[in-house]
Amino acid sequence: MTTTTAAPTATAAVQQTRSVFLGGPFKALVDADGAMNTEARTRFETLIERLEAEDYQVYNAHRRESWGAKFLTPDECTRLDYDEISASTVFVAFPGHPASPGTHIEIGWASALGKPIVLLLEDGVDYAFLVRGLHTVADVTYLTIGDTESLAEEVIATVNRLARNGAEAGAGV
Repeated sequence: MTTTTAAPTATAAVQQTRSVFLGGPFKALVDADGAMNTEARTRFETLIERLEAEDYQVYNAHRRESWGAKFLTPDECTRLDYDEISASTVFVAFPGHPASPGTHIEIGWASALGKPIVLLLEDGVDYAFLVRGLHTVADVTYLTIGDTESLAEEVIATVNRLARNGAEAGAGV
């Protein structure tokens, strides 16, 4: 008996590629006991939950490393972050204030890889010139951080738009 499997539909292929890398400050938000700042963790968890509810695969070092309780080695986390950013449809990050060096490297990778980027900025904070001017060389959307729930709504709407645009471009639409 021969069994055949139908090729995935275009919709299934798009759904399989819907992924987001969510980055932001990490080590500076973890205390000596390995616990991440509660407010920051809640913000990340809310965004992850909302993105996953929209059927996105979410890559996030904070969750992967148990919110600071199980940091990976530099070699492990560097390779994983780069590979996950490479695999992502959209890159979303809090650049940090003060600047998060690791997150800034990730922003550079996302830019060099041609990923649509969503940067989540605090109102009234003076970010690095290269963060503020990144939109001149990359596809960057800047969102101002408000309360966690309104931020989640804005991120979902923006990521959906960017993922849809990317899928249409890939389909030649």
